[in-house]
Amino acid sequence: MKTDIARAAAPQPASAAAVHLRSPADAMLRVEHLEVRFPTAGGTVHAVSDVSFDVLSGETLGLVGESGCGKSTTGRAILQLPRPTAGAVYFEGTELTGLASKELRQIRPRLQMIFQDPISSLNPRRRVFDIVAEPLAIAGVKDGVRHRVNSLLEQVGLDPGAGDRRPHQFSGGQCQRISIARALMLEPKVLICDEPVSALDVSVQAQILNLLEDLKERYGLTMVFIAHDLAVVKNVSDRVAVMYLGKLCEVSPPDELYRAPRHPYSAALIEAIPVPDPAAPKPSRPLRLTGELPSPVSPPSGCRFRTRCPRAQQRCAEEEPVMRELSSGHYAACHFPLDVAPGATSPTAPPA
Repeated sequence: MKTDIARAAAPQPASAAAVHLRSPADAMLRVEHLEVRFPTAGGTVHAVSDVSFDVLSGETLGLVGESGCGKSTTGRAILQLPRPTAGAVYFEGTELTGLASKELRQIRPRLQMIFQDPISSLNPRRRVFDIVAEPLAIAGVKDGVRHRVNSLLEQVGLDPGAGDRRPHQFSGGQCQRISIARALMLEPKVLICDEPVSALDVSVQAQILNLLEDLKERYGLTMVFIAHDLAVVKNVSDRVAVMYLGKLCEVSPPDELYRAPRHPYSAALIEAIPVPDPAAPKPSRPLRLTGELPSPVSPPSGCRFRTRCPRAQQRCAEEEPVMRELSSGHYAACHFPLDVAPGATSPTAPPA
């Protein structure tokens, strides 16, 4: 069984789909040609298909897309929960996909995850102190536990006296702070945030985002921030990767992506963000998505976005687009990418 897993997870040869990856020597975390498939009674679910990205030390990568596009599965697959069907994940140069369980347990403390639902991710029967201290117990640390727990609770904005209470006695935002404290207890290098603010009120979202930024600086964290809200991702990310139906369709610095999205899907997501200014200019040619998200059991041929894309042509059905650089540091997988004319407020098609 171990041999089969190692063979399936072996890195594939470099291809055009991974041109957006930087030097392996510079990356804290590197994902190459990641695939996750789940067998079901109705067929195989292609949750993640040939996804590649990297994150430099101290960088935050924003991973965005609609619900069901494979963002959370990608984050879990980085931690080998579940093990990827194919591809490779490198952390500080070590390939995780080929490690035995014992070796993986030694590395996992340096990679931690904050889950989407802060309340259900905490054991309702345990005291907060025990929840936050559990990573130390698993690691065999016995000295100074109370001091470390109380100190970390203070750092995330909670009274150390709250350690004697249970999760149901806290609000959603407070439960997320507890989850953050638990994730940071072993001082990880990489923190994967799986939609950490989507279940919270807007005012609380800002508090949690500011807290994560402060903790990132204090602990020197490298982060993968998963979200479906592009407005949130823009403020916290150094680089943004857009996913659709299990595949990456665009990778760019956040300011460049919001100013000039090159993939029609990215442009449609950005245009859907509400603007609290009635006098703000509206897109002259808005992109409207049609139809429903296709099933990951039977994804469309060629470009997976073509069934909803207003710019789709025959080539999109016959040939899968590969990631290519359209401007400095800006990559998109599209046969007919959008262009932005000088002074324009929205993306337009290139002149015929």
